[in-house]
Amino acid sequence: MGLKAALSKPFAAFIVKGLNKWKKNAVAAQKETMLQLLADAKDTAFGKDHHFAAIRNYEDFKKRVPVRDYEELRPYIDRVVAGEKNVMWKGKPAYFAKTSGTTSGAKYIPISKESMPEHIKAARNALLTYIHETGNAGFVNGKMIFLQGSPVMTEKNGIKVGRLSGIVANLVPAYLQKNRLPSYASNCIEDWEEKVAAIVEETYRQDMTLISGIPPWAQMYFDRLSEKTGGKQIKDIFKNFQLFVYGGVNYEPYRAKIEASIGRKVDTIETYPASEGFIAYQDSQQDKSLLLLAKAGMFYEFIPADEYYDEHPTRLSLEDVELDKNYALILNTNAGLWGYSIGDTVKFVSKNPYKIYVTGRIKHFISAFGEHVIGEEVEQALLAVANEEGVGITEFTVAPQVNPAAGELPYHEWFIEFSNVPEDIKAFSKKVDKALQKKNIYYFDLIEGKILQPLVIRPLPKDAFVNYMRAEGKLGGQNKVPRLSNDRKIAEGLIKLTDKI
Repeated sequence: MGLKAALSKPFAAFIVKGLNKWKKNAVAAQKETMLQLLADAKDTAFGKDHHFAAIRNYEDFKKRVPVRDYEELRPYIDRVVAGEKNVMWKGKPAYFAKTSGTTSGAKYIPISKESMPEHIKAARNALLTYIHETGNAGFVNGKMIFLQGSPVMTEKNGIKVGRLSGIVANLVPAYLQKNRLPSYASNCIEDWEEKVAAIVEETYRQDMTLISGIPPWAQMYFDRLSEKTGGKQIKDIFKNFQLFVYGGVNYEPYRAKIEASIGRKVDTIETYPASEGFIAYQDSQQDKSLLLLAKAGMFYEFIPADEYYDEHPTRLSLEDVELDKNYALILNTNAGLWGYSIGDTVKFVSKNPYKIYVTGRIKHFISAFGEHVIGEEVEQALLAVANEEGVGITEFTVAPQVNPAAGELPYHEWFIEFSNVPEDIKAFSKKVDKALQKKNIYYFDLIEGKILQPLVIRPLPKDAFVNYMRAEGKLGGQNKVPRLSNDRKIAEGLIKLTDKI
């Protein structure tokens, strides 16, 4: 065992001991976090406008701080971007994480000198909890690759601007830098396909032990590695590959294909980082749920997902959440986001400790006919049938067909790129439809009432989604295809591309 691996075990034990303290007292940690955030920001423009100094408890907080999305907070954020101090958080941000918004154009998410260390600490602790639980520390002696955005940053009114993963790349601890790939030069390549090709050249002869990235882009890396090495599986290219760390999308639709590419099972760690904060990570190999980070500079609120668009939805703190119920996640952070609707939905599966699954996006659902089908339901329905039938799924998305051909009922149209197409696509579609009816009573009623016809699956050719993302200028990085839409923008884009083939 190398020196780093040997030293990591006692360090992991020390860190886990500290984590266990707040895990058992998460509600108290959240109350303390809320009061500390308010105290730190009471003299900011936002704090004065919302009378932070008068807030004594969560009930006071809800009365004074409304829930807002990016557009609604934008008057304040624009002042921060313009270089004004003490607007939403004390001083100026250390960075802006630049993301693409659907209605807002470019979004600038502030990252403060207080919030940035929490991103680094959470990523580190995810690995240390794994080491402590499994005793497996050997991967720290090998090479580690993080498939991420470019670390190149620009400046806006004296504040550094970049993608979150690129910002983090500049802050990797020194003790990991020698083990880390790809090189800075390769990481700076903007074109994703060119970047992956460069990464393959740098890594295919290395002793890679840890690989991290969003699953579809990790799969592209694995495919290119296999092509480079004459069809070898990853286990034969990287004989000591032990750990795959991922986040950004549900892994389950990709699991079968990624494991087939690797050639054997490897341990995985799911993480839940966002530009707004590092929210949760998987802390046990025996449990796929994610530990909510209750002491990480963020105060969380939760709105029942089915009330989100109500005029006066219920707002809950951690203390009052219920198990197995979908909630829209609201953040208050030590970077100055207040009552901020991040757009994600989560479901609690444990309250001792508080652990969650990410179930989808509040805007990514289908309710063109009143069915309110969510991402978790379509993923579980499809995967249950795919696993039963031995069918591999590369990627998929679902859209409503509101205006079908004359004489037909409307339906949900599923665009699926299979790694191996079912022998009988109609029979496969029927099974998926039945599985979805069991997941969603409203969908069942619409099928039974002959308002909708059963779903229709449109198989897509290889690389259909890669080609679509390339055409949209969103190939690689943190970009991913929404699983559900209420319109047909993605559907029509896929049809247009595939009809050319």
